[in-house]
Parts: sequence; structure tokens; C-alpha cells
Amino acid sequence: MTTIRHRSVQLGDVEVFYREAGDPEAPVLLLLHGFPTSSHQFTRLMRRLAGRWRLLAPDLPGFGETVTPEGFTFTFDRLAEVVGEFVDALELRRYALYVFDFGAPTGLRLAVSRPSQVTALITQNGNAYVEGLGPAMPDFPSLTDEAEARRGFEAILEPEQIRYQYTGARDPETIDPANYQLDQYFLQRPGRADAMLDLFWDYRNNPPEYPKFQAWLREAQPPVLAVWGRNDPFFIPAGAEAFRNDVPSAEVHFFDTGHFALEEDLEPISELIDRFLAAHH
Repeated sequence: MTTIRHRSVQLGDVEVFYREAGDPEAPVLLLLHGFPTSSHQFTRLMRRLAGRWRLLAPDLPGFGETVTPEGFTFTFDRLAEVVGEFVDALELRRYALYVFDFGAPTGLRLAVSRPSQVTALITQNGNAYVEGLGPAMPDFPSLTDEAEARRGFEAILEPEQIRYQYTGARDPETIDPANYQLDQYFLQRPGRADAMLDLFWDYRNNPPEYPKFQAWLREAQPPVLAVWGRNDPFFIPAGAEAFRNDVPSAEVHFFDTGHFALEEDLEPISELIDRFLAAHH
């Protein structure tokens, strides 16, 4: 059995929890999770890939076991800064990025600021194009009243809405209820609801950043692999296909599943990732 180590690193006043597996000397894959989960979502994938790669999956601030101080600013800019500090603390000079959901605007900010470090991009329902915003996403231009928007966002933290993140599966019985129950547990920790509302409100600042992400893709031409649950109501297939606009060589693969594509299609996705990384390292 592959060993996954559970570690923490102190970055100023933020204690970042992370999971690590694989040979410390192997090429690095940095995995950035999304809402409402944590690095826990990558546990099975890490066991699959640890034979040839060093896997690092931090809990983003506001999620999982990562500890933030009172007064921490929950924005995607700040999340990217913390991930950059994590990269520096672990002395990662080169790494491939796996981005999903919230991890996409976080990781792509990192790529824009450190283009020489990123060797490849794997995006699993991690959006970078307005074409990819699905019907379940808010109408961002209409969000002008913060108090009103935050009241609307509160419903997203209800248990049934957390479960909703896992819908779209072709066989719902394959989805382990423990996953969304664990998400709910962490979101009920003190301060977490406010952190999520801050991030939901700040999400409206992500689409204006898309041109910067796209410029990095065009200029750097990193190898890109898009593995996408086609039934995702948040980030739709057009968002995966759009990567080819900037990186014509991008590989795009769709799976008949939902937002959390790894839950049903771990085996074929992990095989694609393993082959992709081997081809580009």
C-alpha cells in the first residue's frame, strides 16, 4: 500500500496542512482542491500515482485542517499567495499543477506569477473561461450588493447543497456519503462559514482574471490535460474545450459524471494523468 503522510508547515501565521506521497526525488504534482472539500478528495488518486510521482496536496486556507489566524483575508489572491509560500517552504522549483474548482483560480494565479515553475497543467473541472461558467454559477455582473449576495450565498452551505456538489453521477450509489459528510464537518468549524461567504463574494473577481490566465497559456504553451465531468452544472464542457483556443495541443477528455469526476472515474483519469506526466517529464 502506498503511504500517504499527513504533515503541516508553518507559513507565518498560517499553518498549512498537506498530504504527501511518493518519492521525494520524483517530479512533483501539486494538487489544489476546490469547494467544499479539502486535500482529502485526492487520497485515492495519490495512491494511484505515487509510484512515479511526488504528490503534494495542501488544504487551502478556510478548508480542512489548515489553520488561519483571526482576521485572515479570504480572497483568491490571498489563497494564491499562501500556496506560493507553501511552494517556497517545500523548495519546489518545478512542478505540474492539478487544479479543480476553487483550485483553478488559485493555481492559475500562481502560474501567472511564477511561469517558469509550472511544467504542465491538469485541469479537472477547473475553469479559466467565461464559456465554462455553467447554469449553477451566479450571474457575477449582477452582484453589486455585498450584504444581499452574502445572504444568498448562505444557502450554499446547507447540507443538501453540499450533497448537491456530488450530483451528476451516472450511478449515484458509487458516491460515498462520507465525502460530503466530512466536507460538512469542516465547514461547521468556527469561522468557516464566514470564510466561505468571503470567498463566494470574491469569486466575482475571478472572471476578470481569465484574460491573464489565458495569456499565460498562450505565451508559455504548457502541456495541458483537461479531464472533465460533462454533467457538472458549475463548469460545463465548453470550459474544457476552450483550453484549445490558447494551447492547441491540449488534450481534452470528457467523462459521463459530475463535478467530482474522480469519484466515479478514478481509474481512467489516473491512467490519463500518469501517461500525460510521463510524456512531459
